[in-house]
Parts: sequence; C-alpha cells; structure tokens
Amino acid sequence: TGAFLLGAAGCLTGRRATTHWGYTHLLPLVGAQPSAGRMVADGHIITAGGVTSGIDFALRLIAQTHGDAVAQSIQLAMEYDPAPPFIGGHPDQAPAAITDGLKSRVYTAAAQRMKTALQSATE
Repeated sequence: TGAFLLGAAGCLTGRRATTHWGYTHLLPLVGAQPSAGRMVADGHIITAGGVTSGIDFALRLIAQTHGDAVAQSIQLAMEYDPAPPFIGGHPDQAPAAITDGLKSRVYTAAAQRMKTALQSATE
C-alpha cells in the first residue's frame, strides 16, 4: 500500500499505478489511474502490489541502477525462485469462494479504514 504514500505526496496524479488488490479501487482517491499488473511503471514512478511483487520490484530497480548481473546475483543469494503451491495469488486466478471469504474477513473493512484515512488526510 506504499502507493498511497506516493499519491498523498502528489506523485501519482494522472499516472497509472497499482497496489495490493484489496486496495486498488482506492487509487483514484490519490489521483492515480488503477492499472492491472504486479508492477506498473509510468514515467519514473514504479508501483507494485503485494509482498512478493515488492521483491520483483526491488530486483527490477537494482537491475536498472546496477545492471542485470547484480540483480541476478541478489536473486540467487536470496534463493528467490518462486514456486507457489497453488495457483491463485491474485483474485483473477483464485477461486471465488477464497477471494470472497478473504475480502469479507479482512479487506472490506481494511479498505474502508484506508479510504477514511485518505479522505481525512485531504480535508
């Protein structure tokens, strides 16, 4: 949800961005245009959604600033070789019952709290 910090600072106005799927619908509150993807680059701003996409994001930035070989060395040192045991790390692929259950237990209320906080910050 770090995209909301960028948005609150005015860095996402009119830009495409992403964040965790549970909060993507709130990006317009900070001037961003929600865009699908684990990472979204718009100009010099890059956003990512979810924990593992943050690792992808970091490796991409390292590659841009220090070269592919450095990023690949870090990836190897971390033994970052994702092989999730299930398909469904995003609502587009997860069973509807799993997505709906998680949303009702966690993300509906959490997104409402985020929305309230964002609206309070702009008042």
